[in-house]
This record gives sequence, structure tokens and C-alpha cells, in this order.
Amino acid sequence: MFKHHLLLIYRNFKRYKSSFFINLIGLSAGLSCALLIYLWVNDEIQMDGFHSKQLYQVMENEHITEGVNTVDGTPGILGEAMEKEMPEVEMAVTASPTYWLAKSKISTEGKPAINASGKFASPDFFKMFSFSLLKGDADQVLSGKNSIVVSEKLAMKLFRTTDVIGKELTWSNPDIKTENHVLISGVFKDIPASSSDQFDFLSSIDVFFNVATNYKKWGNYGPNTFVILKKGTDVQRFNKKINGFLKTKGQTTHTLFVRPFADGYLYSRFENGVVAGGRADYVKLFSLIAIFILAIACINFMNLSTAKASRRLKEVGVKKVLGAPRSSLIMQYMAESLMLTFIALFISLLVVELLLPQFNVIVGKQLSLHFSWMLVISLLAIGVFTGLVSGSYPALYLSGLKPSAALKGKLSLTVGALWTRQGLVVFQFTLSVVLIVAVFVIYQQIEYIQTKNQGYKKDNVLYFEAEGKFKNNVDFALKGIREIPGVLNASSIDRELLGDLSYTFGDFSWEGRDPKEVIKFQRANVNTGLIETLGIEMAAGRSFSSQFGSDTSKIIINQAGIKVMRLKDPVGKVFNLWGKELQIIGVIKDFHFESMHEPVKPMFLRYIPEGTNRIMVKVSTGKVKEVITELKRFNATYNPGFNFDFKFLDHDFQALYAAENKVGVLSRYFAVLAILISCLGLFGLATFTAERRLKEIGIRKVLGASQFSVVYILSKDFTKPVIIAILIALPLSYIMTKYWLDSFAYRIDLQLWYFAGAGLLALIISLLTVSMQAVKAANIDPVQCLKAE
Repeated sequence: MFKHHLLLIYRNFKRYKSSFFINLIGLSAGLSCALLIYLWVNDEIQMDGFHSKQLYQVMENEHITEGVNTVDGTPGILGEAMEKEMPEVEMAVTASPTYWLAKSKISTEGKPAINASGKFASPDFFKMFSFSLLKGDADQVLSGKNSIVVSEKLAMKLFRTTDVIGKELTWSNPDIKTENHVLISGVFKDIPASSSDQFDFLSSIDVFFNVATNYKKWGNYGPNTFVILKKGTDVQRFNKKINGFLKTKGQTTHTLFVRPFADGYLYSRFENGVVAGGRADYVKLFSLIAIFILAIACINFMNLSTAKASRRLKEVGVKKVLGAPRSSLIMQYMAESLMLTFIALFISLLVVELLLPQFNVIVGKQLSLHFSWMLVISLLAIGVFTGLVSGSYPALYLSGLKPSAALKGKLSLTVGALWTRQGLVVFQFTLSVVLIVAVFVIYQQIEYIQTKNQGYKKDNVLYFEAEGKFKNNVDFALKGIREIPGVLNASSIDRELLGDLSYTFGDFSWEGRDPKEVIKFQRANVNTGLIETLGIEMAAGRSFSSQFGSDTSKIIINQAGIKVMRLKDPVGKVFNLWGKELQIIGVIKDFHFESMHEPVKPMFLRYIPEGTNRIMVKVSTGKVKEVITELKRFNATYNPGFNFDFKFLDHDFQALYAAENKVGVLSRYFAVLAILISCLGLFGLATFTAERRLKEIGIRKVLGASQFSVVYILSKDFTKPVIIAILIALPLSYIMTKYWLDSFAYRIDLQLWYFAGAGLLALIISLLTVSMQAVKAANIDPVQCLKAE
């Protein structure tokens, strides 16, 4: 029987080649899309999953006047205190965020320094996190202030071996004023790609506390705190217990809670202290897109299979008369569907293998098809599910035909069957139109981000770290750089401009401040000329300048800061910061130093040249290459032994919206794929309908029907479900796109033409698809039409 079914499947595929290839192409495209998204989603949800399930990160809610702000920065002594005072805490570790030491330099004697990313961490780091130590004792490697633990990769770069215990290194960072001469105490295995935290070396947290002693006090926040909770701990009850822990330490505006460490990668966005999403939103979005596209491909199979039922009526009738049970017929048609699906699955694996390199470039990952048990099971599950879904309706429909009607070759479609087929067309075009609208909206929002005035001019601005001789003599470096032909201006700041600004809480006041208000300011130390170098506009007053003597007792505040201060005519007013009186000499217009997901926050600038370590250079248009060459020569002359590593400000700007750019690119591909698969099915239905109505067409033409009327008659039945799909899709797409846009503090307004344009585009494409077959049928010789059986 099995061989008989295989033979029938082969004969049917061979007999109905057009339907077979349309279904094969549609299913292959849908499965390829689903597999690519599966690989990406699987990689996303597995991030940080290799650590202990009892590992939690301590988070902090800052209760400020504008609402609740959730951060991962905590007091440096929090972990030690929780370990002592909370019996539920088995172990606690304090570590710095990776971006603190992301721009570090590390070197050995007689060799130039190389770039490396590091972390400060307390001694139990390797006992808590599931990172493997190749060399060294987990209890001892971070116990000494002069110790450093390096990655396998870094050890090979520096010494070409991992047998490096006891060897000397020197490491430095722009934010750490002293060079650290250390001995290697351990080597850890390279951090896996499934870790959201990537670093090359670890240093003792005591090194940081020696430099920044204030972080050992309860009022200063910055390091991250991680805990292992004892088995059986009720996390919700524990969160209630620690909620007011900081209040016992005099911090009345801060509350604590813990969350699973593995959740931090996917759920990073909070609103008023509650998880509001993050990368998980895109995981859900693309999972839905994969399901949508696979559903569209399955619908094509269902529609074409039921549409060509009249061709198989006699086969069904003969089998039923000979006593074949309905279950046998269902099994035959389901086997046919599964066979086609697994052929398509094999083709899709080849397509995915070819497309993966380009897909990896788009998503910024290194995905690959490794046939693990998990992947094989997932592929089988996808194949079986797709085959069963796409073959279920045709199998049930065909097997339910009456033998007498089947043998006569007469097929009278019920109203339910007609509605089902029309409904499937409506469903697949609804999904297609939703995706087209999404592409329009995402493109417009990204375009808005790219073109909106950010409040500063990012083009042709490069920056680099002030290292070596430049670190302690920034003004000397700036003077030489400004003399280079093609340099319009140069200045310095104490950190990267975008997404890397420090903040301070209530250690400031001004005349008329409400003492009950809790306000948070971003801050940055700058040099003269920074405002001019970045093209930031002054709203009032002046910028820092050497023409007015020392401006160290002066301060500049942005418009958002003046707004929360509720100051009128702020220039000349006094701003008290950490017990020091600073005069407001200027107000800068708001500029976006964070992504547009966030509103512009209050910010102030202080003139502290010796506290700056990143040099920013504004270059004339068309002179970038020449200036970079001269900067390299200047660095080699006056700062020997240090490489000239630079970045462009507009590259940092693009990095802020990396996720949105990926979504934009992928959504365009997937929307095009969805509409193509939908039109492929419509093309097949139109072809089949034209074949079935050849005699009707011939008679109409003999009776004088025009070509246009024949095309209209054949096209109208397919136009109606597409129009219905558009009417359903537009409100759905409005809800979905509005939800996505709500995650941006600055966003476009949804325009009517986004939705009308998407609907019109889908209608035009579908009409062109159907009209191709309608015109072809209308041009056939009437004699040939009337001869057709």
C-alpha cells in the first residue's frame, strides 16, 4: 500500500506540473523564511541561558519627580551588605558594566598596546558565572589588587600561548587615570557567543574602589550587583523584602528588586518600574512574521488542491466504489502533502545555507546550520506541522465527496466550500497588507530618525582617546590638531557623546527649588570649543571660552534642565553643586545624547579641561582622508608607542538604532516575500479558473464579447477577496504599528497614505497577477476554446 501511495503521488505530481511547482516554490520560500527566523530567534532566546537558573541581577527603581526610572547601577557595597543581612542570598558579586572598560589598552614589555575590553569584578565572579577557567583557581584569581585574569584569545595575542600565569601586563583606560601593572593570575575560556556580556580581561573590583572611593558609600550608584539565591527561595516574597532595603541605609528614593539574569538581554526596557519589552518585542514580531509567511504558503497549497478537485473526481469515485474507507483517502492526500512539504524542506535547507552569510551580515550574528538533535527535531516538527496544516483541508474535502457525483465528474461546490476558499485568500492577503504597512511605517520612522535635527552636527566629526602624553596634556594636543589643514575645530569631553553620560542626583540646588522634588541630571566635563565643534546651538548666554578668564566656576545647562528647574532668565543665576556655587552662563538647546526611545533629559556641562579624555575633531567636507593622515603623523610624532584609533560620531549614531535598522531591512525582505507567495497562489488559481472556463470564454467571444469584458469577468472574482482583505488589514496594521511607534519618545504621525498606499499596492499587484492569465485566456481562439474538454 505504501508503494502504491508513492506511485500515485509521483503520478499526480507529474500530471499536474504547474500546481506542483507553484506549491513547491511557495512552500520552499515560506520554509526558508521560517528557518532563517527560527535560527535567529533560537539564538536570541538562548542568550545567557547557560548560567545558573538561580542567578539574579539586582535592579534599582529610582523614584524621581517625572516617574520611576529603572537602572542596573547599584551602590558598590550593596552585594556585600545583602550577603551579610539577607539569609536568602547564598552568594553576591559586584562587577562593573562592560562599557566602563570597553576602551582599554593592554600591553606587555617592549610591545605596543592592543585594544581590549575588560570588567572589574569581586572574587567570587567565577564561582557565580558559568565562564570556564582554563588556568588558575576560581577562589584566588581575583583576590589580589595586582592580579588580572585574561581570556584565551587575549593570551594568544600577547604571548602566543595560554601558559601565562605569573607574567606581567600593563593595562590602562581613559577613565582610569593611572596605569595598572599587574600579574596574570588566570586564563578563562573565550566567552561564548551566547553570552550578552563580552570581555577580554577581569581585574579586581578593589582596583576600582581604590580609584573611586565614593562608590563604597550608599549614596553613589554605578556597579552591577548579582546574587545567587538559595534553592527554594520565593522570589516574589524576596522582592517584597528587599524593596525597602536601601531606605534602611538612608536612601529614601530608591527601591530594589531582583530579576533572572538571563531575562536582562530580552527584557531591557522598563516603564515606571514595570517591564515594558526590549529585544523580546522583535523576537515576537519575527516569530509572527515566520508564522504568517508559512501560513500564506500553506493557504496556497489548500486553495490549489481544492480548486483542482474536479480533476481527481473520478479517482475518488472509483476508490470509494471499490470500498476504500475515507481514512485511506485522507492518508493518501496527507501523504501527498507531507511528501511535497519535505521536498520543499530539503530545498529550503539548501537555500538557507546559501543565504546565511548575507543574513548574518544583516542581523550581526554568526548563525549556522549545525544539525544538532534540537535542530533536527525542530526541522521535522516544522515539516510535519506544515504538511499536516497545508494538506488537512484538501484531504478532508476530497475524501468527503459522494461516489455518485464523483464518478459523473460533477462537482457542486457548497456555499461553505466557496466561502472557505475565498476566506483563505482574504486571510493571506490580509497578512500581506499588514506587512506592507509595517514596512512603510518602519521606513518612515527610521527616515525620521536619520533626518530629524538631533541638536548637534554629527557629520565629519571623529574622536579618539587621549592616551600617553596626550592624556595629561590635552590642551597641547588640541592646539596641534587645530593647526592641521582641514580641521575646522577640535575640543575634548570626558566620555563618548552618545549613550555614555554620567548622572547625578540631588546634590544640587538653586533659588526656588522645591526640596521635595527628586530630579536627575546628566552631566559631562568639557573643554572650550566643544559646543562649537559639535554645532550645538545656544538658546541663551554664551559657551565656555578662554576670553573671559577661568570658567571653572561656571556651568551651562540644557533647555530640559531649565524646564524642570522652572527658572526664568536663568543666565547669571547660581547653581549649587556638591556645595560649590556655579554661575549659569549659558543655556544650550536640547540635543539627543540618547536614542529617540528616550526623551531628552536634564543635563549640564562643566568646564574641567583636565577631566576630559576624548578628543573630538570637526573636519572640512572632502578633507577627511587628508586630516586622518595628518592626525596619524601628529600622533606618531608627539605620542609614540600609541596607535591612533578613532571613530566617527555618525557611526555611533547608527549604532544607537542598530536594532531598528535590522528590523527595517528584514521587514522589507519579508513583506516582498509574503506578497510574492500570495500572488503565486493567486496566479495558480487564476490559471486553473481560466482553464475550467475555456468553453464559457469561447461562447462569449463567439457571441461578440470584447476582450475587456472577458478579462473583467475572470478578474472580478479574485478582486473581491483582495479588497475585503485590505479593509480588514488596515485597522489591524494601524494597531500594530502604533504599538511599535509608542516605544519611541519622538516618532512620526501615522498618515492615511501609509495605509491607502499599502492597500492600493496590494490591489494593483493582485490585479496584475490575475490579469496576466485573464488576458492570455481572452486572446485564445474561440474555436480552440469550444474544442476543449
